Amino acid sequence: MTTSCPIARIDVLGVHVSAVNIPIAIAEIDRWVRHGYRSYVTLTGVHGVMESVRNESIRRAHNAAGLVLPDGMPLVWLLWDSGFRLADRVYGPDLMLALFNHFQRTGYRHFLYGTTAGTLALLEANLNRKFPAVKIVGAHAPPFRPAGVDEDDAVIETINASAADIIWVGLSTPKQELWMARHRHRLSATVLIGVGAALDFHAGLVRQAPRWLQRSGLEWAFRIAMEPRRLAKRYLRNNPAFLALLAAERLGLARVGRN
Repeated sequence: MTTSCPIARIDVLGVHVSAVNIPIAIAEIDRWVRHGYRSYVTLTGVHGVMESVRNESIRRAHNAAGLVLPDGMPLVWLLWDSGFRLADRVYGPDLMLALFNHFQRTGYRHFLYGTTAGTLALLEANLNRKFPAVKIVGAHAPPFRPAGVDEDDAVIETINASAADIIWVGLSTPKQELWMARHRHRLSATVLIGVGAALDFHAGLVRQAPRWLQRSGLEWAFRIAMEPRRLAKRYLRNNPAFLALLAAERLGLARVGRN
């Protein structure tokens, strides 16, 4: 088994964010599968970082990943500020489409895990229509459960029996990060990738923000407008706290998330 080549990371409030863009991430994930390097990928933004600040288990789950991808412009701006000018946002839905397109030529096998059975059926149909050569070998919609709870042995056996190379995990943050960290050693697939709402987006059930809002760092405002009851508290709590903690660190008043 080949070990992973080191990719530079920066420390964002204790979370080690990889200095990558989508082409670099694709090349690295492809290399893992080709050489049997078993790991998992997290995608994080301000929400994931703040969850990690508040919970050491979540932070450890991120930092144990082979890649921690910057899925949010504030993290990209911090990467640029640290000298990584080629780094860019790795938006989960974009990464998913790019990898499915890339892996059409390789014959790699995909398993879809998360959301609901109805959503997975729509997602699989859409992916098969868009990428006719792709191999989707299974899908499972788990019941709602608290973050960090062990998966049933029967489900793990089903996933392993599919001989999937890549498992796409859409459980939302922080459930998917904890699930991947907890189950990585039990799953035979080479790569687990936590893409959250990408499964719902590509099923056609949830609208994505316009590209200009994504690039401006204002996607959070669009998402609040779409799902105010679920997301308003998250963003209005996390965004100011994130900026305050960054400022405190820059001024030498605090050192966050490193106990």
